[in-house]
Formats: sequence, C-alpha cells, structure tokens
Amino acid sequence: MAHLVIWSPRAIDDVETIAGYIALDSESYAASVVRTILEKARRLSDFPSIGRVVPEFGDDAIREIFAYSYRIIYRVHAQEITIAAVIHGKRILEMAVNP
Repeated sequence: MAHLVIWSPRAIDDVETIAGYIALDSESYAASVVRTILEKARRLSDFPSIGRVVPEFGDDAIREIFAYSYRIIYRVHAQEITIAAVIHGKRILEMAVNP
C-alpha cells in the first residue's frame, strides 16, 4: 500500500533555499538538484523504510535518504510520510527539527 508523501513548510523552504543558492552559479544544476530531491522523496511512497534511521534521533520512524550532499529527513506514519527537512550533509542537524 502506497503512503501519501506530505512536505512540511520547513522542507519546502529548505528546497527553495537550496535551489536559490545553487542557481547563483548554475540554474540548470539547481534544477537538476531539485528534480533529484523530488524524485527521491516520491519513491518513499512505495518504499518508506528505504532510508536509514537518523543517527541524531535514534527513532526508527525518523529516517533519511540522500540526494547529492543533502539529507532528506522524513517521518514514517501509518499511511503517510512527512518530509520534515532537507539539509546539507555538513550542516549540524538541529535537535529542534521535529519530523
């Protein structure tokens, strides 16, 4: 059974910020990165457990997948996936993120 993938406002802002930053150097690369992030998130609908457990949280329901150097952090619910944040892998994950 496919899960519904829902984007949090924070995750949407994260992707827009990433795209804007990359676009300063290359609009085509920015579009490619965003497309990859969206495609990977879309796959979660059928494969919600594909990501690893986020080490900072240690909660089996909070997982992450990677697109380039970005961490797509999401929470698995019974019938939906919530994309909580998209952050650069070198950035420290704030414990305030509540996926």
